[in-house]
Amino acid sequence: MSETLDAVGPLLAEHADIEARLADPAVHADAVRARTLGRRYAELGRVVAAYRAWEQAAGDAEAAQELAADDAAFAEELPTLRRTAEEAAAVLHRVLVPRDPDDARDVLLEIKAGEGGEESALFAGDLLRMYLRYAERRGWSTEVLDATQSDLGGYKDVTIAVKSRGAVAPEDGVWAHLKYEGGVHRVQRVPVTESQGRIHTSAAGVVALPEADDATEVEIDPNDLRIDVYRSSGPGGQSVNTTDSAVRITHLPTGLVVSCQNEKSQLQNKEQALRILRARLLAAQQEQAAAAASQARRSQVRTVDRSERIRTYNFPENRIADHRTGYKAYNLDQVLDGDLEPVVRSAVEADEAARLAEAGAAR
Repeated sequence: MSETLDAVGPLLAEHADIEARLADPAVHADAVRARTLGRRYAELGRVVAAYRAWEQAAGDAEAAQELAADDAAFAEELPTLRRTAEEAAAVLHRVLVPRDPDDARDVLLEIKAGEGGEESALFAGDLLRMYLRYAERRGWSTEVLDATQSDLGGYKDVTIAVKSRGAVAPEDGVWAHLKYEGGVHRVQRVPVTESQGRIHTSAAGVVALPEADDATEVEIDPNDLRIDVYRSSGPGGQSVNTTDSAVRITHLPTGLVVSCQNEKSQLQNKEQALRILRARLLAAQQEQAAAAASQARRSQVRTVDRSERIRTYNFPENRIADHRTGYKAYNLDQVLDGDLEPVVRSAVEADEAARLAEAGAAR
Protein backbone atom coordinates (compact mmCIF):
# COMPACT_ATOMS: atom_id res chain seq x y z
CA MET A 1 0.00 0.00 0.00
CA SER A 2 2.96 2.33 0.55
CA GLU A 3 3.66 2.45 -3.22
CA THR A 4 0.02 3.36 -3.82
CA LEU A 5 0.22 6.17 -1.29
CA ASP A 6 3.43 7.45 -2.87
CA ALA A 7 1.57 7.70 -6.18
CA VAL A 8 -1.38 9.57 -4.64
CA GLY A 9 0.53 12.57 -3.28
CA PRO A 10 1.46 14.18 -6.62
CA LEU A 11 -2.05 13.58 -7.96
CA LEU A 12 -3.65 15.31 -4.96
CA ALA A 13 -1.33 18.27 -5.50
CA GLU A 14 -2.15 18.37 -9.21
CA HIS A 15 -5.88 18.27 -8.44
CA ALA A 16 -5.53 21.25 -6.08
CA ASP A 17 -3.45 23.15 -8.64
CA ILE A 18 -5.98 22.59 -11.44
CA GLU A 19 -8.82 23.58 -9.12
CA ALA A 20 -7.09 26.90 -8.47
CA ARG A 21 -6.41 27.46 -12.17
CA LEU A 22 -10.02 26.73 -13.14
CA ALA A 23 -11.12 29.39 -10.67
CA ASP A 24 -9.19 31.95 -12.73
CA PRO A 25 -11.53 33.54 -15.35
CA ALA A 26 -8.53 34.12 -17.65
CA VAL A 27 -8.15 30.35 -18.14
CA HIS A 28 -11.61 30.12 -19.69
CA ALA A 29 -10.66 32.60 -22.42
CA ASP A 30 -8.98 29.60 -24.10
CA ALA A 31 -11.85 27.16 -24.56
CA VAL A 32 -9.66 24.22 -25.58
CA ARG A 33 -7.29 24.71 -22.64
CA ALA A 34 -10.19 25.05 -20.20
CA ARG A 35 -11.79 21.88 -21.55
CA THR A 36 -8.53 19.96 -21.27
CA LEU A 37 -8.05 21.11 -17.67
CA GLY A 38 -11.67 20.27 -16.89
CA ARG A 39 -11.23 16.71 -18.15
CA ARG A 40 -8.07 16.22 -16.12
CA TYR A 41 -9.75 17.71 -13.04
CA ALA A 42 -12.67 15.28 -13.38
CA GLU A 43 -10.29 12.34 -13.80
CA LEU A 44 -8.27 13.32 -10.73
CA GLY A 45 -11.49 13.84 -8.81
CA ARG A 46 -12.01 10.07 -8.86
CA VAL A 47 -8.59 9.62 -7.25
CA VAL A 48 -9.28 12.28 -4.62
CA ALA A 49 -12.65 10.74 -3.72
CA ALA A 50 -11.18 7.23 -3.53
CA TYR A 51 -8.27 8.42 -1.41
CA ARG A 52 -10.54 10.23 1.04
CA ALA A 53 -12.80 7.19 1.30
CA TRP A 54 -9.79 4.95 2.01
CA GLU A 55 -8.32 7.46 4.47
CA GLN A 56 -11.60 7.55 6.40
CA ALA A 57 -12.03 3.76 6.37
CA ALA A 58 -8.42 3.10 7.37
CA GLY A 59 -8.68 5.67 10.15
CA ASP A 60 -11.84 4.05 11.50
CA ALA A 61 -10.21 0.60 11.48
CA GLU A 62 -7.11 1.92 13.22
CA ALA A 63 -9.15 3.66 15.92
CA ALA A 64 -11.21 0.52 16.50
CA GLN A 65 -8.02 -1.52 16.78
CA GLU A 66 -6.73 0.77 19.54
CA LEU A 67 -10.00 0.64 21.48
CA ALA A 68 -10.79 -3.04 20.94
CA ALA A 69 -8.76 -4.20 23.95
CA ASP A 70 -10.90 -2.14 26.33
CA ASP A 71 -14.29 -2.20 24.61
CA ALA A 72 -15.96 -5.37 23.31
CA ALA A 73 -18.17 -3.34 20.99
CA PHE A 74 -15.15 -2.06 19.06
CA ALA A 75 -13.64 -5.56 18.98
CA GLU A 76 -16.85 -6.89 17.44
CA GLU A 77 -16.92 -4.13 14.83
CA LEU A 78 -13.23 -4.41 13.91
CA PRO A 79 -13.50 -7.19 11.22
CA THR A 80 -16.14 -5.22 9.33
CA LEU A 81 -14.10 -2.03 9.50
CA ARG A 82 -11.00 -3.84 8.25
CA ARG A 83 -12.94 -5.28 5.29
CA THR A 84 -14.24 -1.81 4.45
CA ALA A 85 -10.70 -0.43 4.55
CA GLU A 86 -9.42 -3.25 2.32
CA GLU A 87 -12.22 -2.65 -0.19
CA ALA A 88 -11.49 1.08 -0.19
CA ALA A 89 -7.80 0.35 -0.78
CA ALA A 90 -8.70 -1.86 -3.76
CA VAL A 91 -10.84 0.92 -5.23
CA LEU A 92 -8.02 3.42 -4.74
CA HIS A 93 -5.56 1.08 -6.44
CA ARG A 94 -7.97 0.67 -9.38
CA VAL A 95 -8.51 4.39 -9.97
CA LEU A 96 -4.76 5.00 -9.90
CA VAL A 97 -4.35 2.93 -13.06
CA PRO A 98 -4.05 5.54 -15.85
CA ARG A 99 -7.19 5.98 -17.94
CA ASP A 100 -7.39 6.65 -21.63
CA PRO A 101 -7.06 10.47 -21.70
CA ASP A 102 -9.73 10.64 -24.42
CA ASP A 103 -12.48 8.91 -22.42
CA ALA A 104 -14.49 12.13 -21.95
CA ARG A 105 -14.37 13.01 -25.66
CA ASP A 106 -17.29 12.88 -28.06
CA VAL A 107 -17.19 10.34 -30.88
CA LEU A 108 -17.64 9.99 -34.62
CA LEU A 109 -18.90 6.57 -35.67
CA GLU A 110 -18.46 5.43 -39.26
CA ILE A 111 -20.53 2.40 -40.27
CA LYS A 112 -19.76 0.82 -43.64
CA ALA A 113 -21.39 -2.09 -45.42
CA GLY A 114 -18.94 -4.86 -46.18
CA GLU A 115 -19.17 -8.29 -47.75
CA GLY A 116 -22.74 -9.35 -48.41
CA GLY A 117 -24.05 -6.70 -50.78
CA GLU A 118 -27.56 -5.44 -50.01
CA GLU A 119 -27.83 -7.64 -46.91
CA SER A 120 -24.69 -6.02 -45.49
CA ALA A 121 -26.15 -2.57 -46.17
CA LEU A 122 -29.34 -3.53 -44.34
CA PHE A 123 -27.26 -4.76 -41.39
CA ALA A 124 -25.36 -1.45 -41.39
CA GLY A 125 -28.76 0.19 -40.99
CA ASP A 126 -29.51 -2.11 -38.05
CA LEU A 127 -26.22 -1.09 -36.40
CA LEU A 128 -27.03 2.58 -36.98
CA ARG A 129 -30.39 2.16 -35.27
CA MET A 130 -28.73 0.27 -32.39
CA TYR A 131 -26.25 3.08 -31.76
CA LEU A 132 -28.90 5.79 -32.04
CA ARG A 133 -31.11 3.97 -29.51
CA TYR A 134 -28.15 3.32 -27.21
CA ALA A 135 -27.17 6.98 -27.32
CA GLU A 136 -30.75 7.93 -26.48
CA ARG A 137 -30.69 5.64 -23.43
CA ARG A 138 -27.40 7.20 -22.30
CA GLY A 139 -28.76 10.73 -22.69
CA TRP A 140 -26.36 11.58 -25.54
CA SER A 141 -27.22 13.61 -28.62
CA THR A 142 -26.64 12.30 -32.15
CA GLU A 143 -26.26 13.87 -35.57
CA VAL A 144 -25.98 12.18 -38.96
CA LEU A 145 -23.05 13.85 -40.71
CA ASP A 146 -23.14 11.90 -43.96
CA ALA A 147 -24.99 8.90 -45.35
CA THR A 148 -25.28 6.90 -48.56
CA GLN A 149 -28.38 4.71 -48.65
CA SER A 150 -28.80 1.47 -50.55
CA ASP A 151 -31.68 0.51 -52.82
CA LEU A 152 -33.57 -1.42 -50.11
CA GLY A 153 -33.23 1.24 -47.39
CA GLY A 154 -29.98 0.12 -45.81
CA TYR A 155 -26.74 2.08 -45.75
CA LYS A 156 -23.65 1.67 -47.87
CA ASP A 157 -21.99 3.98 -45.37
CA VAL A 158 -23.10 6.41 -42.70
CA THR A 159 -21.23 8.68 -40.29
CA ILE A 160 -22.78 9.97 -37.07
CA ALA A 161 -21.57 12.26 -34.31
CA VAL A 162 -22.38 11.18 -30.75
CA LYS A 163 -22.04 13.87 -28.09
CA SER A 164 -22.53 14.03 -24.33
CA ARG A 165 -24.72 16.77 -22.96
CA GLY A 166 -22.40 19.02 -20.96
CA ALA A 167 -19.26 18.11 -19.03
CA VAL A 168 -19.03 14.50 -17.85
CA ALA A 169 -16.63 12.42 -15.78
CA PRO A 170 -14.21 10.42 -17.96
CA GLU A 171 -15.82 7.09 -17.08
CA ASP A 172 -19.18 8.42 -18.32
CA GLY A 173 -17.79 9.85 -21.56
CA VAL A 174 -18.92 8.79 -25.01
CA TRP A 175 -15.46 7.58 -26.05
CA ALA A 176 -15.15 5.59 -22.80
CA HIS A 177 -18.05 3.47 -24.07
CA LEU A 178 -18.00 3.54 -27.86
CA LYS A 179 -14.26 3.11 -28.45
CA TYR A 180 -14.78 -0.66 -28.19
CA GLU A 181 -17.15 -0.69 -31.18
CA GLY A 182 -14.43 -0.36 -33.82
CA GLY A 183 -13.99 -3.49 -35.91
CA VAL A 184 -15.89 -5.99 -38.04
CA HIS A 185 -19.45 -6.85 -36.96
CA ARG A 186 -20.69 -10.14 -38.41
CA VAL A 187 -24.37 -11.00 -38.93
CA GLN A 188 -25.94 -14.41 -39.47
CA ARG A 189 -29.55 -14.46 -40.68
CA VAL A 190 -31.88 -15.22 -43.58
CA PRO A 191 -31.62 -12.21 -45.91
CA VAL A 192 -34.77 -10.53 -47.21
CA THR A 193 -33.44 -11.27 -50.69
CA GLU A 194 -33.19 -15.03 -50.00
CA SER A 195 -36.17 -17.05 -51.22
CA GLN A 196 -34.92 -20.45 -50.00
CA GLY A 197 -34.73 -19.52 -46.32
CA ARG A 198 -31.00 -20.16 -46.08
CA ILE A 199 -28.90 -18.45 -43.43
CA HIS A 200 -26.24 -16.17 -44.85
CA THR A 201 -23.26 -14.53 -43.19
CA SER A 202 -22.28 -10.97 -44.02
CA ALA A 203 -20.53 -8.16 -42.23
CA ALA A 204 -20.33 -4.42 -41.68
CA GLY A 205 -17.37 -2.42 -40.43
CA VAL A 206 -17.43 0.21 -37.70
CA VAL A 207 -14.74 2.83 -37.14
CA ALA A 208 -14.87 4.78 -33.85
CA LEU A 209 -12.98 8.07 -33.74
CA PRO A 210 -12.57 10.46 -30.79
CA GLU A 211 -13.69 13.87 -32.00
CA ALA A 212 -11.40 16.87 -31.93
CA ASP A 213 -12.70 19.54 -29.56
CA ASP A 214 -12.59 22.21 -32.26
CA ALA A 215 -10.71 23.33 -35.32
CA THR A 216 -7.78 24.65 -33.28
CA GLU A 217 -6.94 21.30 -31.68
CA VAL A 218 -6.01 19.70 -35.00
CA GLU A 219 -4.72 22.40 -37.31
CA ILE A 220 -5.02 21.73 -41.02
CA ASP A 221 -3.05 23.75 -43.55
CA PRO A 222 -5.43 24.67 -46.41
CA ASN A 223 -2.51 24.16 -48.79
CA ASP A 224 -2.47 20.48 -47.77
CA LEU A 225 -6.01 19.94 -49.06
CA ARG A 226 -7.38 19.08 -52.48
CA ILE A 227 -11.10 19.82 -52.58
CA ASP A 228 -13.29 18.37 -55.32
CA VAL A 229 -17.01 19.01 -55.74
CA TYR A 230 -19.51 16.78 -57.52
CA ARG A 231 -23.22 16.11 -57.76
CA SER A 232 -24.84 14.26 -54.88
CA SER A 233 -26.54 10.98 -55.68
CA GLY A 234 -28.96 8.74 -53.85
CA PRO A 235 -29.77 5.01 -53.91
CA GLY A 236 -28.97 3.43 -57.25
CA GLY A 237 -27.03 6.47 -58.38
CA GLN A 238 -30.13 8.60 -58.96
CA SER A 239 -29.43 12.31 -58.76
CA VAL A 240 -30.89 13.98 -55.70
CA ASN A 241 -29.31 17.36 -56.31
CA THR A 242 -29.06 19.53 -59.40
CA THR A 243 -25.96 21.37 -58.17
CA ASP A 244 -22.43 20.26 -57.37
CA SER A 245 -22.91 20.35 -53.60
CA ALA A 246 -21.12 17.13 -52.61
CA VAL A 247 -17.54 17.60 -51.41
CA ARG A 248 -14.52 15.31 -51.46
CA ILE A 249 -11.47 16.42 -49.47
CA THR A 250 -8.08 14.77 -49.88
CA HIS A 251 -5.45 15.45 -47.22
CA LEU A 252 -2.33 15.33 -49.37
CA PRO A 253 0.31 14.62 -46.65
CA THR A 254 -1.52 11.53 -45.37
CA GLY A 255 -3.66 10.52 -48.35
CA LEU A 256 -6.81 10.52 -46.20
CA VAL A 257 -9.97 11.09 -48.24
CA VAL A 258 -13.30 12.26 -46.81
CA SER A 259 -16.51 12.73 -48.78
CA CYS A 260 -19.77 14.36 -47.66
CA GLN A 261 -23.00 14.82 -49.60
CA ASN A 262 -25.69 14.79 -46.94
CA GLU A 263 -26.33 18.54 -46.89
CA LYS A 264 -27.75 20.59 -49.75
CA SER A 265 -25.13 23.27 -49.25
CA GLN A 266 -21.59 22.79 -50.56
CA LEU A 267 -20.29 24.86 -47.62
CA GLN A 268 -22.08 22.66 -45.07
CA ASN A 269 -20.74 19.50 -46.69
CA LYS A 270 -17.25 20.98 -46.63
CA GLU A 271 -17.54 21.76 -42.91
CA GLN A 272 -18.81 18.25 -42.15
CA ALA A 273 -15.98 16.71 -44.18
CA LEU A 274 -13.39 18.80 -42.35
CA ARG A 275 -14.91 17.72 -39.05
CA ILE A 276 -14.50 14.07 -39.99
CA LEU A 277 -11.00 14.69 -41.35
CA ARG A 278 -9.92 16.33 -38.08
CA ALA A 279 -11.16 13.29 -36.14
CA ARG A 280 -9.26 10.92 -38.43
CA LEU A 281 -6.08 12.97 -38.14
CA LEU A 282 -6.45 13.09 -34.35
CA ALA A 283 -6.88 9.30 -34.27
CA ALA A 284 -3.79 8.85 -36.45
CA GLN A 285 -1.74 11.07 -34.13
CA GLN A 286 -2.93 9.11 -31.11
CA GLU A 287 -2.14 5.76 -32.73
CA GLN A 288 1.40 6.96 -33.40
CA ALA A 289 1.74 8.17 -29.81
CA ALA A 290 0.36 4.87 -28.50
CA ALA A 291 2.83 2.88 -30.58
CA ALA A 292 5.68 4.99 -29.23
CA ALA A 293 4.45 4.54 -25.66
CA SER A 294 4.26 0.75 -26.21
CA GLN A 295 2.59 -0.13 -22.90
CA ALA A 296 0.50 2.87 -21.91
CA ARG A 297 -2.48 2.24 -24.16
CA ARG A 298 -1.76 -1.13 -25.69
CA SER A 299 -4.99 -2.82 -24.60
CA GLN A 300 -7.16 0.12 -25.68
CA VAL A 301 -5.59 0.30 -29.11
CA ARG A 302 -6.16 -3.40 -29.57
CA THR A 303 -9.86 -3.07 -28.79
CA VAL A 304 -10.41 -0.53 -31.56
CA ASP A 305 -8.53 -2.41 -34.27
CA ARG A 306 -10.85 -1.76 -37.20
CA SER A 307 -9.77 -4.95 -39.01
CA GLU A 308 -10.68 -7.24 -36.12
CA ARG A 309 -13.87 -9.31 -36.15
CA ILE A 310 -15.24 -8.32 -32.79
CA ARG A 311 -18.83 -9.47 -32.60
CA THR A 312 -21.41 -11.83 -34.11
CA TYR A 313 -25.15 -11.13 -34.31
CA ASN A 314 -26.99 -14.42 -34.84
CA PHE A 315 -30.67 -13.79 -35.64
CA PRO A 316 -31.98 -17.40 -35.74
CA GLU A 317 -30.70 -17.97 -32.17
CA ASN A 318 -31.36 -14.37 -31.04
CA ARG A 319 -27.71 -14.47 -29.88
CA ILE A 320 -25.11 -11.75 -29.46
CA ALA A 321 -21.49 -12.79 -28.90
CA ASP A 322 -18.40 -10.63 -28.36
CA HIS A 323 -15.29 -12.51 -29.44
CA ARG A 324 -12.85 -10.37 -27.44
CA THR A 325 -14.46 -10.71 -24.02
CA GLY A 326 -16.37 -13.99 -24.29
CA TYR A 327 -19.65 -12.20 -23.59
CA LYS A 328 -22.70 -14.07 -24.88
CA ALA A 329 -26.43 -13.46 -24.42
CA TYR A 330 -29.67 -14.46 -26.10
CA ASN A 331 -31.35 -11.08 -26.28
CA LEU A 332 -30.17 -9.85 -29.66
CA ASP A 333 -33.52 -8.16 -30.33
CA GLN A 334 -33.10 -6.05 -27.19
CA VAL A 335 -29.47 -5.22 -27.99
CA LEU A 336 -30.42 -3.98 -31.45
CA ASP A 337 -33.08 -1.86 -29.76
CA GLY A 338 -30.35 -0.06 -27.82
CA ASP A 339 -29.76 -2.33 -24.80
CA LEU A 340 -26.04 -2.39 -25.55
CA GLU A 341 -24.72 -1.51 -22.09
CA PRO A 342 -24.02 -5.09 -20.86
CA VAL A 343 -22.01 -5.80 -24.02
CA VAL A 344 -20.06 -2.56 -23.65
CA ARG A 345 -19.55 -3.22 -19.94
CA SER A 346 -17.90 -6.56 -20.71
CA ALA A 347 -15.35 -4.72 -22.89
CA VAL A 348 -14.80 -2.02 -20.26
CA GLU A 349 -14.15 -4.64 -17.57
CA ALA A 350 -11.81 -6.66 -19.80
CA ASP A 351 -9.84 -3.53 -20.65
CA GLU A 352 -9.70 -2.50 -17.00
CA ALA A 353 -8.46 -5.96 -15.99
CA ALA A 354 -5.72 -5.77 -18.62
CA ARG A 355 -4.63 -2.32 -17.44
CA LEU A 356 -4.59 -3.47 -13.81
CA ALA A 357 -2.46 -6.47 -14.79
CA GLU A 358 -0.05 -4.22 -16.69
CA ALA A 359 0.14 -1.83 -13.74
CA GLY A 360 0.86 -4.72 -11.38
CA ALA A 361 3.56 -6.09 -13.68
CA ALA A 362 5.16 -2.65 -13.86
CA ARG A 363 5.57 -2.68 -10.10
